[in-house]
Amino acid sequence: MRRSAIILGVHRTTIDRKLVYLGQKSRQMHADLLLKIGTQKVERLQFDDLITTEHTKLKPLSISVAVDARSRVILGAFVSQIPAFGHLASLSRQKYGKRKSYHKESMMKLFEKITPVVSPYAEIKSDEHRIYKEVVREFFPNADYKQYKGEKAMIAGLGELKKNGRDPLFAINHTCAMLRANINRLFRRTWCTTKKPKRLEDHLAIYIAFHNSVLLS
Repeated sequence: MRRSAIILGVHRTTIDRKLVYLGQKSRQMHADLLLKIGTQKVERLQFDDLITTEHTKLKPLSISVAVDARSRVILGAFVSQIPAFGHLASLSRQKYGKRKSYHKESMMKLFEKITPVVSPYAEIKSDEHRIYKEVVREFFPNADYKQYKGEKAMIAGLGELKKNGRDPLFAINHTCAMLRANINRLFRRTWCTTKKPKRLEDHLAIYIAFHNSVLLS
């Protein structure tokens, strides 16, 4: 945002306000798109979570993403706070205290949003995350739901793209890889970090509108 302000010769506050404004416009564009999709219904759905951070790796965020596996249209994405895990968990608790997880609530919001445009008998695919099955069965009890064990990454640092030649979750994995490649705050090595999760949501909304209306066209 600072670099954008320098290049355009405006104050950083102006960039911040434009980000919020364009995020709102992009959400309206996406809502209009979902209305169009709703007349046909999505038959093949894939979803997953992409992990990023809020300023530091000790404060991780999860981005729950759902995609139409046939058209590659991104149907929705929600950001949620999650606690640190692995070797950073104890350090995170020492520095920031116990961090509550809002992951399940975010998944529920995502599925509430996409339910009107997805066929109740759709083929739904995801990895084996422990809460996924519960959420899918609540919203799509009649769906053909399949879970797959996570595969090794193709290259270190490209966790979304898998070594396996026939990745059953290719649509969602490739979409998450595109999110990382096109949104600078999601780069694995970057100086651009998210300070406010709300601004990450605005940035996602802008990219999703661009992805669905320009890249896929």
